[in-house]
Amino acid sequence: MTETVHIRGSLRNQLAITLVGGAALLAVLIFIIVRSYAAQIAQQGQDDILGASVTSILDAAVIRNGAIEIDFPYASFSMLNTESDDRVFYAIYQDDKLLSGYPNLPRASVSAGMESDFRTELFDATAIRLATASRVLIGAKLRTNITVSVAQTQDALSGTLNRISRNVGLFGTGFFLLTTLLSVWVTSTTITPLRRLTNSVTRRGPQDLSPVVRHVPAEMAPLVSSLNNLMARLDQSLKQSEDFIAEAAHRVRTPLATVRSHAEATLHRVEREDNRKALRAMMRAIDESSRAAGQLLDHAMITFRADHLELHKLNLVDVVSDLVTRLSPIAEMKHIELHLHGDMSVVVYGDPILLQNAFRNIIDNALKYAPSESGINIFVHAKPRPTVEIQDQGTGFPPNKMSELVARFSRGENAKDTIGSGLGLTIAQDVATAHKGTLTLSNLQRSGACVTFSF
Repeated sequence: MTETVHIRGSLRNQLAITLVGGAALLAVLIFIIVRSYAAQIAQQGQDDILGASVTSILDAAVIRNGAIEIDFPYASFSMLNTESDDRVFYAIYQDDKLLSGYPNLPRASVSAGMESDFRTELFDATAIRLATASRVLIGAKLRTNITVSVAQTQDALSGTLNRISRNVGLFGTGFFLLTTLLSVWVTSTTITPLRRLTNSVTRRGPQDLSPVVRHVPAEMAPLVSSLNNLMARLDQSLKQSEDFIAEAAHRVRTPLATVRSHAEATLHRVEREDNRKALRAMMRAIDESSRAAGQLLDHAMITFRADHLELHKLNLVDVVSDLVTRLSPIAEMKHIELHLHGDMSVVVYGDPILLQNAFRNIIDNALKYAPSESGINIFVHAKPRPTVEIQDQGTGFPPNKMSELVARFSRGENAKDTIGSGLGLTIAQDVATAHKGTLTLSNLQRSGACVTFSF
C-alpha cells in the first residue's frame, strides 16, 4: 500500500526565490549606495567651486583710504557657470552692514579665520547651496570683519544626479536580470544530482535492492548512505524470508511424500469403501500440499534469481522440446497429446532454469484443465518477436477474472475440483518480467485457453 506523500513547497522554487530575492535586495542596495556616493561627490564638487568663489571675493577686499574696496574678479562668478544656467546669488557684509548683494539671502554666522560654511537653504522658494566665509581686514585706523556669502541653485546638480540615478538603475536592472538567470541555472544545476538519484531509484525493478553507487555531492551523501542501509536491510530481510520459505517447503515435501506412500499402500489393503474414500481424500490433500510446497520452493528460487539472471544463448525450441519429452508420460496417463509446432530455431538470451520452470508450469496448468482425449498445441515462433504459445481445449479462463489469475494463490472458478496452489501463472509472470517480456492470457474462439509468453 502506497503511503500518501505530503508535499510542502518546492526545494527548487525556494532556492530560486531566495537567490532572486537576495539579488533584488543587492540591486537595491547597490543603487542606494552608488547614488548616495555620487551625490556626495557631486555636492563636494559644487562646494569646492562655491568655496573658491567666496575665497576669490575675500581676497579682492582691501582697505583703501579708510574705506573697504572690493574689486570683483571675473572668475569669481564665471567659474559657477553650468549647462543648466543655475542662478547665482551673493551678499557681502562689513560687520553687520550689507555692502553689496541680496539682502534677503540667508546669512550664516561664521567667525573670521574659520573654514567656509556650506549648507542647503531655501531662497525665493528655491533650494540653493550656500557657502559663507569671513575675514578680518586691518588698516591704519580701521579693523573690520568682512563676510561673503555665495549661493547657487542646484538644477545642474539635480540633472547630474538624475543621469547617475538612471544609469545606476539600468545597471541594477541588468544586474538583477543576470542574477535571476544565474539563479535559475544554479537551482537547476543544484537539483540535477537529486533528480538523477530519483530517476536511478525509480528505474529499478521491484527486486533490485543493490546499493546506489552514483557520484553525489557531499550534502547528499548522508541521504544516499541511509538509502543504501535501508535497501541492505530490506535485501537481508527478503533473503531470510525466501530462505525460510524454501527450507519450509523442502522440509514439508519430504514427510508428505512419505505419508502419501503409506496412504497409497494402505489403500490397497483396505476393503471398506468408506475407508478407501477417506484415504483417497487424504491422498488428494497430500498431493495438493506437496504441489503447493513445490511451487513455493520454485517461486522463492525465481524471486532470488530474478535479480541475478544467468543469461545464456538458448534455442527455445530445444528448451520446450525437452519439456514436452519429460511431460509426455504424464500427458499419456491423462490421454492427452502434446503437439509442438513452429520454427526450427528460435534463439534468445535467457536463464535456462527460470525459463524451463515457467514453461513447465504453463504446460502443467494446461494438462490439469485440458479434457481427456484432447490435445495441447505448443507454438514456438521467432517473429515478430520470440514467443511461446500454449493452447489447450479446456473450458478457458473466466473472462471476468482473467487479469487476476497471475496474482499469487489466485484460481478461477473452474479450479475447485483440480489440484493446484494458484502459483503456476504467477511463476510464469515473474519469469517473463525478469526477462523484460510479457505473459498474456486469452481464450480461443473455440473452447480453450491460451497462454502467450513473449520476449
